Formats: sequence, C-alpha cells, structure tokens
Amino acid sequence: MPTAILTGQPVPGSSIETELRSLGFDVHLASGAADTETLLARAPGDERVAVVDARFVGHPHALRLGLTDPRFPLAAIPGAVTAQPAARQTLTRAMARENSAAGGGTALAVDSLADRITAALDADGAEVHRPELGRLVAAVPADPQARNEARQAVAAVDDEAVRLKSAVKARDGFVTTFLISPYSRYIARWCARRGLTPNQVTTASLITALIAAGCAATGTRAGFVAAGVLLIASFVLDCTDGQLARYSLQYSTLGAWLDATFDRAKEYAYYAGLALGAARGGDDVWALALGAMVLQTCRHVVDFSFNEANHDATANTSPTAALSGKLDSVGWTVWVRRMIVLPIGERWAMIAVLTALTTPRITFYALLIGCAFSATYTTAGRVLRSLTRRATRTDRAAKALADLADSGPLAEAAARGLRGTARRLPAMTAPAVALLGGAAVVATAALTDFGGPWPLVAALVYVLTSALAVARPLKGALDWLVPPFFRAAEYLTVLLLAAKADVNGALPAAFGLVSAVAYHHYDTVYRIRGDAGAPPQWLVRTVGGHEGRTLVICALAVLLTASQFKLALTVLAVAVALVVLVESIRFWVAAHKVGAPAVHDEGEPA
Repeated sequence: MPTAILTGQPVPGSSIETELRSLGFDVHLASGAADTETLLARAPGDERVAVVDARFVGHPHALRLGLTDPRFPLAAIPGAVTAQPAARQTLTRAMARENSAAGGGTALAVDSLADRITAALDADGAEVHRPELGRLVAAVPADPQARNEARQAVAAVDDEAVRLKSAVKARDGFVTTFLISPYSRYIARWCARRGLTPNQVTTASLITALIAAGCAATGTRAGFVAAGVLLIASFVLDCTDGQLARYSLQYSTLGAWLDATFDRAKEYAYYAGLALGAARGGDDVWALALGAMVLQTCRHVVDFSFNEANHDATANTSPTAALSGKLDSVGWTVWVRRMIVLPIGERWAMIAVLTALTTPRITFYALLIGCAFSATYTTAGRVLRSLTRRATRTDRAAKALADLADSGPLAEAAARGLRGTARRLPAMTAPAVALLGGAAVVATAALTDFGGPWPLVAALVYVLTSALAVARPLKGALDWLVPPFFRAAEYLTVLLLAAKADVNGALPAAFGLVSAVAYHHYDTVYRIRGDAGAPPQWLVRTVGGHEGRTLVICALAVLLTASQFKLALTVLAVAVALVVLVESIRFWVAAHKVGAPAVHDEGEPA
C-alpha cells in the first residue's frame, strides 16, 4: 500500500486525511521535518510515497492527479509531492537536505515542507511532473482568511464535472467528439465505480468487433445490419477504455499496447469478415479487402515516420505550418480538416453504415476512395512542410526511421558496401531510390504473368535499391518517406502475386501474411513511441526484413505452381505470425511487470 506522510499542524475540520485514505494511501502523521524523514525511510521501498501538507485545501481530483498518476516517477502539486519506487532515492536526498542545517537554503520563503522538498528537487535538476489542474484548486493557505477563500473556491467548482471532462481527449475527430464522447464518458465512470479496468473494456471492445466480423461473414442482410451496429458498439467501448484510464488514472504499459494493437486487429478482422460474407454471396472482394488493409497500414506508417522524423526537430519555419496554424484559428476549418483525414471514428462510422445499407464491394470502394483521398491530402501537406522548413534532424530521428525501415540481413550487408556511393549522391536520393526500387518490383508483379522470372529479377534489384536507400543516416528532408515506400512495395507485391496466381484461397492467404507482417511493423512503432527501442535484431533477421521477405515471395512465385504458392503463403503467414506474436507478447508483458512508462493520449486539462 502506498504511504502518505502528513506534515505540519492539522487544521480543525480538514478532510485531507480522509481523502488520502480514499485514494488508497496508508496515512502517517509527522511532527516535523526530522519525523518526516524517519517515516520516509520506514516506508516500503517498492511502493509509492507522498509528503502532503496537513493544511492542504483542494479538490480530491487535484490530489488524485498529483499523487496517483503511474506514468511519472516524480510529481507535485501545491502542498504535496510524491515519488514512485524508481525515484525514491531522489526524493530521500531532497528530504535530507531540508532536514539538515543548510537545508533551508533551497526555499526559505516557502512555509510548506512538501513545497520545500519540491523546490529542492528542482534545484537538483530532477524532472518533476506538475499536472495541469485547470479550474481545480490545490493550495496551502497561510492564514484563516486564505483558508476560507480557498474552501469557497473549492465549493465553486464541480470536481466530478471537471474529472469527467478531463477523461475526454483534448483533440479528437468530429464523430468521436460529438457523437460518442458525450455519453461514453458516463459509461467510463460507470465502469470505474464497478472496479472494471481499461484492459477489460479494451478486451470487450475486441470481442464485440470480432462478433461483428462474424456477423458480416454470414453474408446475409441481417448479418450485415448486426455487424454495422456491433462495430459502432465496439468503437464506443474503444473510446470508453481510454476515458476510463484518464478518469481513474489507470495507465499501464500493457494497456497502451493492447489499445493500439487491438484497434488494428479489430479493423482488419472486420475487413476479412466482409470479404467472407461477400464470398458467400458469390462476390470475391478479397483483393479489395487486402488493398484496403495495405492502404490503411501505409497511411499509418506515413503518420508514424513523419512524427518520428520531426519528434525533436528544431527551427520549424515552414510557411505551410504557419498556414495550418492560421486555419486552426477558424473554427469550422478545424473540424473539416479533422474529418478529411478520415480518423478512426469517421472511418468506422462510414464502414458500419455502408455495411448495413449496401454491399461489401461498395463498402470497400468507398473505404479505398476515402482513404486514398485523405492519404493524398495529409502526405502532400507533410511533403510541403518538409521541403519548406529549415530543420536539423537528430541522430534519434535517423535511428527511429532506420528501425521503421525494417531492413533485413540482405539490405544491411549490401548497405555496408554502398556507403561510399551513398555519400556521393544528392540529399534527396534515399526516398527517390526507395520509390524507384519499390515501383519496379510492384510494376513487374503487376505486368508479367505468374511463374515468369521477371519478378525475381526485380526483387533482386529491390534488395540493392533498398540497401542504397538506407546506406547513410536518414536525415534528409524527405527521408521519412522511405519506410512507407518499403511498406507499400512489400505489401503490394504480395497482393499482386496472389492475384496473379488466380487460384482459390491465394488472396486470403496473402491477407493473412500481410496481417502478420503489418503486426510486426505496428509493434515496432509502439516500441519506439514508448521509448523502448526497436524489436531485437534477431527478430528482424529471423523474419527476413522487408527486402528478404519480398525476395522470398517473388522466388516462390517463380519456382512453385499457383496451388503450391498459395500453400507457401499460408505457411509463411503462420510462421511470421507465431514468431512476432510470441516475441511481442513476451516483451510487453515483461515491460508491464517492471512498470515501464506507458504512452497515452491526454484528455482535456483538468
């Protein structure tokens, strides 16, 4: 149980001790700085500890934000400071300074011991998280009049209303903001009051989406209607899990991974359900389903690569960025621009409605057109920003892009021999070479007959161009395009070769293979975003890297019959899925057990 140490003289009528106990703290009273240091030393080393001024006046949710958020080793609000086990030594040193003869030098004008400790932490250079409290009150009044004013300020603000509002993300799509969040936040509160966790709600969302996919797979109109309704229900739960995490501050590494991973699993499983349902009605739309998955995955890779390339870029002087900022100041343009990019809320609403009212083929056509338009819009804007901004890309950004590229042993070996050549080429070489090599292998797969030698020749060229693209650090203005070009080349090659095989079951097998590989690429993204680094090198080498898999698939298409090729795709899909899933689950469960920090979107400032 976490420990809270109340310091200073308790004030009659104060509820601070009760509020701390309601937050799960074991409360101890300290008579002064020396007693506080003694109690701090006795507190369990594997639990959170907090030092709180007994005169604290404020909202319970202000205390909750300041003292219970699991994402930050050190956190503070006025009158309270807390440390998780990883930061206990840092807090102990600051406490010792305050209890020593020279300790008062850190903040002589500060009367609260908790605030003096926070000042000492700042003086030591420690990173102390201070949550945005917004309208919430957190104060240590110095006299009765100030205490009375603080209590009046507390009474003037509805703590629960602020807490509900802060459960909703500050920036979201139109559908989520206006059609889902107004009531999903109350579902989140209902779940919190019954002890449900965000991970349980996330799992419920996945199960609901899988049932929706099963309904779509029936191929009946009733099944399609049920599928559309259940897909919306799944999205409501998908919003609820994040709101529950923010409402109750139940953040976790495992939860962040499950939320992100299950979103992809739900959507792509639903595509498969639609394709199965269409097949029951005599319409083969597996190519459209796989095309939709390829386009959606490549869109995400563009997002991830651009963000990582500019994660810590400096000197953003882009006129495009300035224009975007001006447009954001005009209310209606904000929502139009958010809808144009077809975020998950808009996308799932469109899929659900079209599933219920039309056919799977029409649904996929609309999805492909909508995603293609939004991808063109966002990518064009990012290219313009990259070309017109003056920024210095860091080694961290280059490393992230190299990890996202997913180069295997063939590209790595060839890149070592091509570094001298790459240094002599112009700055824009990497994305151009990646695009040309990818276009060559995709065009060859599309324009030649199945079984001919040319796809294999093109794949060998692709290995060399891929190596040249990554032969030097990816610090160019447009080098963030390299990973999405690689993704598009690999995925489209699999799609086209399976379609050319023209044998029943080849496209579903290709769908499975691309799903497994895409999971590996998403897993790489989530590790990088969580500052956990890329997947281990042995895993990348075991699954071949993008150029190795492309070469193997092209070789199989040349050496095998169409039926044998279908079987080979199935075996590859199962093998890749087993390797990447086992390693991914092992990594994220282990990270969760050691308390690694999670990546979560923030809600509205409290």
